[in-house]
Amino acid sequence: MALFGYYTPLSRNIKSDCGFNHEVTGALLCPAGLDWLNAETKQSLKSGETAVCGDQWPIFLYTSYIYDLEDLWKGLLRNEILIFGFKHVFMSPSSVDRELKATCSGNAYLHGMKSVTKGSLAYIATQVQFLLSSSSVFSHTDMVTGSNNFYHSILDLLEDPDETEEVADLMMWWMQFMTHITHKFELTLTQLDFS
Repeated sequence: MALFGYYTPLSRNIKSDCGFNHEVTGALLCPAGLDWLNAETKQSLKSGETAVCGDQWPIFLYTSYIYDLEDLWKGLLRNEILIFGFKHVFMSPSSVDRELKATCSGNAYLHGMKSVTKGSLAYIATQVQFLLSSSSVFSHTDMVTGSNNFYHSILDLLEDPDETEEVADLMMWWMQFMTHITHKFELTLTQLDFS
């Protein structure tokens, strides 16, 4: 899915223009398997005629925004937007930039987080979903985003004994990412003077 071209910029303080009310956030939140570029689908999602349940996963969860109907796991939970979200929450907001410029330790370092967990992946996906949505307040009872159901549907898949091989592969992918980023972050911190 190409998300290039000119689109109305998002407001920093007004979320009502996000979600299915904006071309880019709408495309990212569009449930995998639906075509955001189809005018009827887009209108149905915007109007709420098509209600999106928490267990209908959005396309932003997939690498390059491509969902493979034949292979649910292909690219699942490996999208760059999730990496940015993970870095923002667990490392530091500035770690999302190409060059680290942190002035203090991030949440992962402060809390001794040495690995990516299934729960942290589900949490970041839920946070990104909320960020893209038009909901102005994050709540586990939010019926617009279905955040509680969304979080648990991801966690249920990651804890499903029948998916052990795929989950192990995913967690290894994230561990390699985490190791690389943590090493870069720690090198940056050693270069800073906190005195």
